[in-house]
Amino acid sequence: MAGLIARGGVSMIAVLLAVSACTDDTEPAVGMPTNPVVQPGKPGGDNRTLSPAEISAGARVDQPNSADFMYAEMMIQHHQQAVDMTALAATHAQDAAVKGLADRIAHTQQPEIDAMNAWLAGKGRPKIDPSHGQHAGHQMPMPGMATPEQMVELQGAYGPGFDRQFLQLMTRHHEGAIQMAKDIQQHGVDVRVQEMADDIVAEQSDEIQRMRTMLGG
Repeated sequence: MAGLIARGGVSMIAVLLAVSACTDDTEPAVGMPTNPVVQPGKPGGDNRTLSPAEISAGARVDQPNSADFMYAEMMIQHHQQAVDMTALAATHAQDAAVKGLADRIAHTQQPEIDAMNAWLAGKGRPKIDPSHGQHAGHQMPMPGMATPEQMVELQGAYGPGFDRQFLQLMTRHHEGAIQMAKDIQQHGVDVRVQEMADDIVAEQSDEIQRMRTMLGG
């Protein structure tokens, strides 16, 4: 699947979703405190004053929005392609460092797939089973994804040729995942989704640097 890079400064999730923030001006309920309650904003963002209605409802401002659900569903499929790529390294790679990196990626991203599916299930959404080929034919292109042709080429490569193709494809794949994570940091509201996105940015930024070094860049 061809990767989609955000154009014109507009993020992928912003294009797909119209996320709006609504303010409730409902009068305070009897017995409710009138002092303002402020929710801290995201890093670099503004704080938000909760309405009386939000306070009386338990201030569950971290309830997932549509961007959160879309992110989890798409990232599961995005991760699955990386896991598929790493599975080839044991028999196709020559460089022990490439094999070690592939093993690390697999052992990081598979648990993240499981965690995102557990989050979806906990929110009453169906789990995503990318083993059925959804990641290869998803209707929405995702940044950094290798095309079917590139995957076939990688499957037919061995030795140094595989090592270089793997590192090049996985670097772009990680860059796409980071783009998606940064998008949801701007448009999502769920705390757990934000934590998972933070982990992806940190982990995969480090791995990109390692892969660039291995490529001689």
